[in-house]
Amino acid sequence: MSAISVKAAVMQIDTDVLIWLFRGRNSAQRAIDKCQSVELSAITYMELVQGMRNKEEFRLLRQTIHECEWEILPLNENISHRATVYIENYALSHGLQLADALIVASAVECGSALMTANVKHYKVIPEVELARYRP
Repeated sequence: MSAISVKAAVMQIDTDVLIWLFRGRNSAQRAIDKCQSVELSAITYMELVQGMRNKEEFRLLRQTIHECEWEILPLNENISHRATVYIENYALSHGLQLADALIVASAVECGSALMTANVKHYKVIPEVELARYRP
């Protein structure tokens, strides 16, 4: 694992990195532990909940968020507007998907860097500061 050096004090963690974390990947834990402050987009949280196989996994997710003091960022008008612009500009040319547009818009609007293993999903967005996670 290596994360790109980023200047942001706050790191938003993409869904894929958290999936690696919950699968027990130590490198994901180390990468997240290096962050001063962690945020999750509401979209990331919902994607994680949708992927839960049972109530115990859901309980573990909620417990981790609480104990680690991660903030779940709600969607707002500015995030929705920015995501709409990203979809208009990049959906046809680069295949940007709705969830990814909302996640990256959340990071940009909140001034957070975005840690992801899926850099290709976001590299077209000039305003986002990306931190690459390599599982």
